[in-house]
Amino acid sequence: MASPKVPYCFLVAAGVGMSIYDTKPDRMLTVLSSDSTLNPMTGVYCAGFELEEWRCVPLSRHLVEWLPEYALVEEELQIHHGNIYVKLSQAAARVYTSEKYELRGEAGEIALHAICRDYFNTIPISPRVFYKSATNDVIKAFDMVHARFPTSDTFEVWLGESKLYATPSRAIDDALKSINMHLERGFLEKQKLLLGPQIPKSTPNYEKISAIFKMQSSIDEFVDTAVFVVGIATNSKAVGGAKKQTAEYIASITNELAALSKKINVSKLALKIRLVLLYIPLGSKSKLVFEFDKRLKGLQ
Repeated sequence: MASPKVPYCFLVAAGVGMSIYDTKPDRMLTVLSSDSTLNPMTGVYCAGFELEEWRCVPLSRHLVEWLPEYALVEEELQIHHGNIYVKLSQAAARVYTSEKYELRGEAGEIALHAICRDYFNTIPISPRVFYKSATNDVIKAFDMVHARFPTSDTFEVWLGESKLYATPSRAIDDALKSINMHLERGFLEKQKLLLGPQIPKSTPNYEKISAIFKMQSSIDEFVDTAVFVVGIATNSKAVGGAKKQTAEYIASITNELAALSKKINVSKLALKIRLVLLYIPLGSKSKLVFEFDKRLKGLQ
């Protein structure tokens, strides 16, 4: 079977120094389908199968691998053998400590973070959990704030909206509703003021990036620079009916992605903003959340 076409956005931007973010966990999710020619750009990222079962436990472990980068700011990521447990514990505590984990969406947010970092070479510029006022807060903000550098002189601000649901239709409907709310003037003004001061001064093109977050800059400038990334992690009929990655399985997954993309097209959002749709098909959302929570609590 031929490898999926890799779009331009998967390439590393030459000449852009990323300091500690040059190092990443080994890749686990596989891109099965992608298209960079449309708006929204689309991609399917699958955990795969082993011994004829969907790889739920390996995926939960992979999310934990990305945990420090998701939850800690850049200067806290100086990790070595003497502090690795402390750092992991700090990261785990910042995500959530609630016993009511079934409705938590952080596993989906970390999956979105991992895909953007691994495949699109973004870097975090405002870790979401860092500005919680309490450990179990549900934050009404973008689920991800990254920067991407197509060239050494240009940048994009990637704003993520993650949905971890049992049903695809509800996930995409709620994602579109959230993005529309996030495009309101009051919300964007608040986000600019909140996020701007958190951008590390070590970020490439720091002066240019921080300028669009200033109160004096136009919201239009902020939106023109933004790429809105929709991460949909949801139960998949294709995964549920498969035991390995076959041509038939990939075709079924591609059809599921097309149905999600069609909803975005009907919404007309792509006429206003740049969008990326990332689909993470799951064999069982509830099982993934359980396995992730078990590992998270084990570190706390």
